[in-house]
Amino acid sequence: MESFVSKVLNEVDIQILDSMQKEAQLSNAELARRVNLSPPATHARVKRLESEGFIKRQVAILNQEKLGFDLLCFIFMSTNIHQAEQLEVLEKALRSMPEVLECHCLTGEYDYLLKVMNKDRKELESFIRKLNKLGIARIQTSLALREIKYSTVLPIWEK
Repeated sequence: MESFVSKVLNEVDIQILDSMQKEAQLSNAELARRVNLSPPATHARVKRLESEGFIKRQVAILNQEKLGFDLLCFIFMSTNIHQAEQLEVLEKALRSMPEVLECHCLTGEYDYLLKVMNKDRKELESFIRKLNKLGIARIQTSLALREIKYSTVLPIWEK
């Protein structure tokens, strides 16, 4: 792994990151055992990785179906907005919408891609009405029929 990352992180750091991204609930003692370090040394490394920004945050991934969220949508949007200030207002509004799980600024035919979770079609319709109020020029919505793969694990080990 001869890259910028390998000059900043050693193999133990990468083992820690890889273990944590796969099982964030690991105790410090178990993590230490897995990377063959003492618990205090492991804890210090985790704190350093957090302070250096390699670990953004640790979260619980909830079961969307058990919580009644049955409609995952991908929404492609185009806008006629070109002024930086107006774009910032639009993006701030998108960031504030709890239905939006992800928002990406794109190149190509569309300007933005949203990953949106709703409980049902009525919620989706209401959400699209909110988008229309933001002055979106074009919206294309695709509903996810089923999930083939979902992961938050980055491939940090060189292959």
